[in-house]
Amino acid sequence: MPAPELSSNGETQTAKISRQRNSPHLPTRTELVALALYPTLLLFGTLFSLLNPSARSSPYDFLSQSHVQNDGAVPSYFARKDNLFNVFFVKRAWFWITISFFGFLFSHPGYNKVGTRGEGGSAGRKAKAVVRWGLVTLWWVFVTQWFFGPAIVDRGFRVTGGKCQEAQGRVNAQVKAEGMPGPVGVEVAGLKDFVTAAACKAAGGKWQGGHDISGHVFLLVLGSAFLVQEVGWVVARHYWRRSVRDERTVVMGDGAVKSAATDLAADKRWDDYSPEMDEAREVREVLTGGGLWDALGPGGKVVFVVVGLSTWMLLMTAIYFHTWFEKLTGLLVALIGLYFTYIVPRFVPALRGIVGLPGV
Repeated sequence: MPAPELSSNGETQTAKISRQRNSPHLPTRTELVALALYPTLLLFGTLFSLLNPSARSSPYDFLSQSHVQNDGAVPSYFARKDNLFNVFFVKRAWFWITISFFGFLFSHPGYNKVGTRGEGGSAGRKAKAVVRWGLVTLWWVFVTQWFFGPAIVDRGFRVTGGKCQEAQGRVNAQVKAEGMPGPVGVEVAGLKDFVTAAACKAAGGKWQGGHDISGHVFLLVLGSAFLVQEVGWVVARHYWRRSVRDERTVVMGDGAVKSAATDLAADKRWDDYSPEMDEAREVREVLTGGGLWDALGPGGKVVFVVVGLSTWMLLMTAIYFHTWFEKLTGLLVALIGLYFTYIVPRFVPALRGIVGLPGV
């Protein structure tokens, strides 16, 4: 057995490669660069709102987390809650995210032309992609719609001292009418569960006090990052397997840390994979001359538009809506869901066997 090759400083080549590998517990460098876009947009938007004369001079309503919605006072069309992009895209964002994801999933050759037999074939990879979509969708539901009762954003608001003005008025009226003991403002049975964002708005009330996590920031970050993960790795692995190195590492069943690319070549379920498939793909790409835009395919191009609109509306949210801390918590809550869906499976083999990794 030959001795390990030593570098000029006495370090073995194997140790050097191991040291340079990305930790399976952390995002890769490429992922960090992509994720850095979100806090950068939020920081830029916050600074712009402070320095821009029209935004700074426009009255801000902290109860509605927006500028006063009068035609003469609103600083920009995008500061209006009824702007078309907000009404037809952001308010229905998860619909557009879902449609674009499934369009990509069932149209891109990366999901339909590699590994067509066995559990790890095309059908298996699609099934795992749907599971990942389900996990991200479940996190969206828990945070914004329902979490065994009120959603997490509503629970967080209540825990931090928030209340609905309309509901509190009803409590005060009932205390006064029935001569109930105790100070005005006590909670009456049946009204406590009434206080959610949707119920408060339906009753004509407004949130007051408490910390309101930015649902727009959460939604736009979670949805766009989900699409980038699902499309980016698939396109890179399918079209540029040899020229683009997969930075992701995974913990194998025996505890060894290896490249995520190992899963495709070494996993016995990929019984129809061979290096010749890569070579044939490279020859085909040279003949067709396809670039990045062509590599996305029709479904990927729709995803590109959805991600672009999400990024733009995230910037508009950063400029015209919510406080900086509300936007920060919206970002952090979105990152929690992304970490569990895309990073945790890299170091938990059992979970990876269920949800897989994009492009693998």
